[in-house]
Amino acid sequence: MHLGRSLRRRWGKSSRRNKNAAGGRERWPRTVALAFLLPVGGLGMGYALATWILFPAAPPPGDMSVVPALTGLDLATATAELSEVGLSVGELDVVRHPDIDSGTVVGQSPLPGQLSRPSNAVRLTLSLGPERRAVPEVVAARDDWARNLMEATGFSVRADSVESDTIPRGHVIAVVPEEGTELALPGEVSLTVSLGPRLISMPRVLGMSERQARDTLQILGLDVSEVDEVFRFGRDRGIVVEQLPPAETLLEPGAEVRLSVGRGGRQDEPSPLEQNPL
Repeated sequence: MHLGRSLRRRWGKSSRRNKNAAGGRERWPRTVALAFLLPVGGLGMGYALATWILFPAAPPPGDMSVVPALTGLDLATATAELSEVGLSVGELDVVRHPDIDSGTVVGQSPLPGQLSRPSNAVRLTLSLGPERRAVPEVVAARDDWARNLMEATGFSVRADSVESDTIPRGHVIAVVPEEGTELALPGEVSLTVSLGPRLISMPRVLGMSERQARDTLQILGLDVSEVDEVFRFGRDRGIVVEQLPPAETLLEPGAEVRLSVGRGGRQDEPSPLEQNPL
């Protein structure tokens, strides 16, 4: 009996000691946090009390005005904004700007939010807008020369090509926008360049009679400029034995063709034009 009571007493004391130790460990972080927050909170409250109540910031002097933000306004609006706060416009500077329209404020001195006396006028910088240049006259000029001139003027160039019976190949037919039109830089100009007339494929006329060859070339729009005679025996007489340029050469309408025909041949057969008159 006495032994059981002694054990219970010792067990109870040990349990109380363990509980007290655990409770002490739980209270330790709270104590550290309070010890840190109390001084910080006190400093913050003291700073607020000093700056807001005891020593507030002094208001701007009565003869000073806060400069408003004027960037992005036109000159008339900026002048009115300054007048409302008792200020005026001073010197004006101008600069070229590729993206801002002419007459818009792009800079100011003093800067927005600064203080200024009415006697100190506000200096403004205005945009002159993008630089503008006239499209040069390049119609009928060579494509490479026209392109170089456009790029030297400050324009980028886009070119298309079309067939033309009147403008030589590689020369400018038209310009968009029209010549003399003023464009903001950088701007784009479109050139229409001639491919020349529709090209004709030189036919093979070897083995035809001179008349048949002439008629064939005439129908296609080619011109027989010269016919040479060469000595031939038998079947080559009166027959085309050479042609210049060779077959399948691409030619412009009206291009000259030279033929060589065997000497002494007869040309009594009807031509294609006689068989099928137009």
